[in-house]
Amino acid sequence: MKKLLCLLLLAQLASHAQDATDYKKPPKMLETLLLAPPTPSVSIDDKGKYMLLSERSSNYPGVEELAQPELRIAGLRINPNNFGPSRQVYTTNFKIKNMATGAETPVKGLPANLKASGPTWNPSQTKIAFAHTGNATIDLYEIDVNTAVAKKVNKQPLNLVYGPGYEYFDDNTLMYGTTTAPASAAPPKPLAPKGPVAQQNLGKAAPSRTYQDLIKTPYDEQLFGFYATSQLVFLKNGVETKLGKPDIYAGVTPSPNKQYLLLETIKKPFSYLVPAGGFPSLVAITDLSAKTLKVLADLPSSETSPSGFDNIQNVPRGFNWMANEPASVLWSKPLDSGIYKTKVPYHDAVYSLAAPFSGAPTEVVKTAMRYRGITWGDNGLGLLNEGSQGKQVAKVSLLNPANGSTETLFERSTNDAYNNPGAPVLHDNKYGRNVFKTVDGGKGILMTGDGASAKGDLPFLSVFDVASKKSNILWRCQEPYYESVAKVLDADKKIFITRKESQTEAPNFYLHNLAAGTSLAITKFTDPQPALRNLIKEKIYYKRKDGIDLTATVYLPADFKAGTSKPLPIFMWAYPREFKSAADAAQVRGSQYRFSGVSWGSPVFYAAMGYCVMDATEFPIVGEGEKQPNDNFVEQLEWNAKAALDKIAALGYGDTSRAAVGGHSYGAFMTANLLTHTRLFKAGIARSGAYMRTLTPFGFQNEERTYWQAPEVYYQMSPFSFANNMKDALLLIHGDADNNPGTFPINSERLYNAIKGHGGTVRFVSLPYESHGYSGRENVLHMLHEQYEWLEKYVKNRP
Repeated sequence: MKKLLCLLLLAQLASHAQDATDYKKPPKMLETLLLAPPTPSVSIDDKGKYMLLSERSSNYPGVEELAQPELRIAGLRINPNNFGPSRQVYTTNFKIKNMATGAETPVKGLPANLKASGPTWNPSQTKIAFAHTGNATIDLYEIDVNTAVAKKVNKQPLNLVYGPGYEYFDDNTLMYGTTTAPASAAPPKPLAPKGPVAQQNLGKAAPSRTYQDLIKTPYDEQLFGFYATSQLVFLKNGVETKLGKPDIYAGVTPSPNKQYLLLETIKKPFSYLVPAGGFPSLVAITDLSAKTLKVLADLPSSETSPSGFDNIQNVPRGFNWMANEPASVLWSKPLDSGIYKTKVPYHDAVYSLAAPFSGAPTEVVKTAMRYRGITWGDNGLGLLNEGSQGKQVAKVSLLNPANGSTETLFERSTNDAYNNPGAPVLHDNKYGRNVFKTVDGGKGILMTGDGASAKGDLPFLSVFDVASKKSNILWRCQEPYYESVAKVLDADKKIFITRKESQTEAPNFYLHNLAAGTSLAITKFTDPQPALRNLIKEKIYYKRKDGIDLTATVYLPADFKAGTSKPLPIFMWAYPREFKSAADAAQVRGSQYRFSGVSWGSPVFYAAMGYCVMDATEFPIVGEGEKQPNDNFVEQLEWNAKAALDKIAALGYGDTSRAAVGGHSYGAFMTANLLTHTRLFKAGIARSGAYMRTLTPFGFQNEERTYWQAPEVYYQMSPFSFANNMKDALLLIHGDADNNPGTFPINSERLYNAIKGHGGTVRFVSLPYESHGYSGRENVLHMLHEQYEWLEKYVKNRP
């Protein structure tokens, strides 16, 4: 009898449904690494004369700050006290660095307890505007770059909830949106609703993704209308001048010649199915008093957007000003009624309309694939971008807008990194708009790129020759460094700034002069996490069973000796990616020469605690031809995991009998699938994942088929369907305020209950106030503690 009671007591202790727990901390080394002071962020003027250094005291505010009042409506997260977004990481100090002398001058006149965001240079780059978030208001400050003195410039508090934000209209004029009433005037919440909430659909297809934080009640509608409404103003010489009447502005863009405004305003009815960006809206051209001159489009809610890649609403889209014209607006419209499978020679047409906007629109060009925008050049020509998401194809052509003629420059798979010629270098034209830079008398286009190769990423600066369609490399990063172009100061003289780092050298900025052959360090940032420099880092290469080449970045403790030390417990971290080409999937990504740093989500912490960490472990999911990648998703997961484990064992680095796997979001989905379908791992850590694909029935990730088109795929890919098979230990972590489409916290709740109901080993940790990414200091430290204890118990020291 006594034995039976003991067994019952042990069983009861082993099956606790929940543990009341206070916040805990991980080992001191992990805490020190996490809370290391961050390196300042950098913004450099176009002349290379001054650098703005933005310092942050921490990347992790206290949970108490996350717990402040917050409205979650229309896909937004709003601080109801100050008309701003909630959950921001702020700059806490500014410095101006003279790049010629190296002198750093602290900015004076900053408000106490600075919470700054969005620093913006004026056109001549003599001033910098930024927003300071206070408890009750958001104010606009301006820094005089020459004197390094800041002062408050706005009269009315800013409204940064939605829409116009703030920008320089010209050198001495700021344009922004202000509040129209104090927060205390917000609509009071009724004690009882006036009636039920009803939604209906009358025979029109309206598939929608699973968005979070949507409007749910008439009271939510009132709150959105109150907080999103702003008054546009011009600020010049200390005087605020109102533009038009208060409205809900989705976008405000001045014409290049500063004589007109392109406005998009939100209108009712507000949707209960899509975020504010999908609400009905009106697109119009106005004068500078906001008087309407031309209505361009009356757009419906995006609720009726068809599902499937490359399918769009049959309405105009992408309204913007042509950067190389004084006042010509550009937009596109589908020629296939928005359904891409429709057999037509061209899928989109692009139109323009020039001031005074009284004539008929002019057709600029038609595209054989979906139109994705035009980057205008300093030669009057444009780079026309089009592509197909379903086919993973992108095409760039040189466009002459005068006659609509195009010349293909390159067409490639969007996953083919090796043959990516890069992106054009942009500079300001006479209107202050970004245009691409031509060189060699207009024959070449200056480009920068990642420089993906079999050796890893080796970034470059090049000239793309329009005639030969080939790139002439002017400069390329040299091993054993990772160095990328941060800013081109003088394209003709080949003077530019790079950000350079290695495995042992912290990232810093360098001034290059190719003609002179010089390279000068212009910052001296130190290593914020020196303990990581003791780790051994290596990129490993291997194949999976179908021959696809794979890589992973391995981190080992400093005292590990290959061939002598015993194999270590393994912690593998990954995120699956879909490919339509095996050759693309096999390409090497990233660089082994990057300077290692850890933030809250990194697995590298645990290499310092005696683990063999496999980070960025490649997990391609391939479906070539008529096959879709997800048709055998689980099988390919196993191939990827098995290949990685076999390689790490062959090297003698890791002990595959003591292996864990982990991931965040889609990586968590991968982790749960591996533990339900294989016995390759003794434990898993799954953070903020989706585990029931039926909760995302109109597609997810890169799956465009709906649940009703491919029910077996949705069922087979859902770990929840096979929770009874899970035999190894799974740690589930989720933010209780997850705002990512599809990863509702209920996913983790239901998977936990399913595994628990079948006697599995599982723990579910819900982090209060956390979004899809975690930021609260106490929450992140506790997460590191939970992960460490799980790995120690079920992997390193498993029975």
